[in-house]
Parts: sequence; structure tokens; C-alpha cells
Amino acid sequence: MANITAAEVNKLRKMTGAGMMDCKNALVESEGDFDKAIDILRKKGQKVANKRADKEANEGIVLAKTASDNKFGAVIKVSCETDFVAKNENFVGFVNALMDLVLNSKPESLDALKNQSFNGRTIEESVTEMVGKTGEKMELASYECLQAENVSAYNHMGNKLATIVGLSKDTGSDEGHQLAMQVAAMNPVAIDKADVSQDVIDKEIEIGKDQARLEGKPENILEKIAMGKLNKFFKENTLMNQDFVRDTKITVSQFLKNTDKDLKITGFKRVMLGS
Repeated sequence: MANITAAEVNKLRKMTGAGMMDCKNALVESEGDFDKAIDILRKKGQKVANKRADKEANEGIVLAKTASDNKFGAVIKVSCETDFVAKNENFVGFVNALMDLVLNSKPESLDALKNQSFNGRTIEESVTEMVGKTGEKMELASYECLQAENVSAYNHMGNKLATIVGLSKDTGSDEGHQLAMQVAAMNPVAIDKADVSQDVIDKEIEIGKDQARLEGKPENILEKIAMGKLNKFFKENTLMNQDFVRDTKITVSQFLKNTDKDLKITGFKRVMLGS
């Protein structure tokens, strides 16, 4: 049996929002594996929040922006330890300067971005220099980008969450911005059902069956119940099938059709602090 500490139980509680004893029991059952413990909590019907509060550098800035032609957009996350540093003028200026570099050079990956030249040194070296100035752990933690006929960006108030959404055409209006706000608010896992990985589908079916089994449902109907739960998962977690936050009487799919029957979402990215 794994020796589960109070700190580990508290960490899982912060990650999930579940009760202390439920977290302890899940960690014991999973032998200390946090991912397995989260699945155990879900299977037992616990409502698990999407939290990752265990990170050491939970503060910082998340910034999204598009190029002048709106055909390229990016999101970067530079993390630090305290809100005091995150609001520091030099730190804010550093992050904005990084974004200007990103929009000019359009790196393909986080590693490519870290190795780019910035004021005579690499970006990674520049981040290390900032650590020396602030005395805090600091990291260029995330970089996501999209190229499309039209890319829109959304920065949530406080710069702790940002999104970008790519569309198949420019409608000349603010539909892209509305969809970027949708992604921020509803945190979809994929554009549509067909884009959800088989691993995720298999896991949701397994969880659905286990939940039904624990509720005492007969084995011969577990598959049917699990498929019903899977369809609910698709409805709540795939962008096209979610209720549109600006008008919950329609779905995002219907919103697109109402705007332009040929308009399609080509991709989205969502980045937030602490995740």
C-alpha cells in the first residue's frame, strides 16, 4: 500500500475540488498515481473540477494576439510565482516584446521560440536573466499558434486566460471574436465529435459503465447507459455541439450556419495560468 501524505491529499483536492477523504481514498486505491486517482473519483460519481493548482508558478501573463493580416495568431504564457511580479512593468513589457517577436517570426513550436534570438541572446537565456532580476521562478511555459484565412484572439480580463480561433473565411464581422470567447468560457476538448481521440472516447465509455455499475444498473444495459453519457460528453465538450454562450437557444454549429453556411472553424487554442 502506498504511503499517502497529507500534502498529496491536499494537492489532489486542489486539483479536483473533491473532498479530503474522497481524495485520500482515491490516492490509496491508485497507489499515489494522480491521473488514476482523478479517474477513480469520476467513476465514483465525484464532480471533478478542472483545476491544476499544484503548479509552483501559478501567476504570470497569458497573451493572445494576431498578425496585422489576421491570418496568424498566437498565445504565449510566461509564468512567475507572484501576482506582484506578474504586474511589474518590466515583466509586462518583456511579455509584450516576446509577442511582437512571435508575430514577426511565426515559430512552429515552443522549443523553436525558446531558441530564437532576442536582444543578443536566446529567449530562454533572456527568461533566465529575468529570473535573476526578479528572484522568482519564471518560465516561458506555453506557446500555441494557428494559421487560417481568419484568426481571432481573445484575452480574458487580467491576462490569466487567452484563446485564438481559426476560421475558414473572413466574414468581415466579429464572429471569430465571439467564438474565441466561447472557447475561453466553455473549454472544449475538440472542434467536433470526429475530432475527439479514441483514447478519450474509450475512457469516457469506461467511466460511464463504472458509474452505472456502482448505481446498481444491470450489466446488459451498461453499454447503452455509457453511450448516453458519451453523447452528453460530446454535447458539453465539443465546440460545435456546445450551447452558444451568447444565445443558449442555439448551438455553435447553428451560430455558424446562421452567419454563413460555408463558414467552418479550422482550429482553436486555449491557454490559462495554472494548467
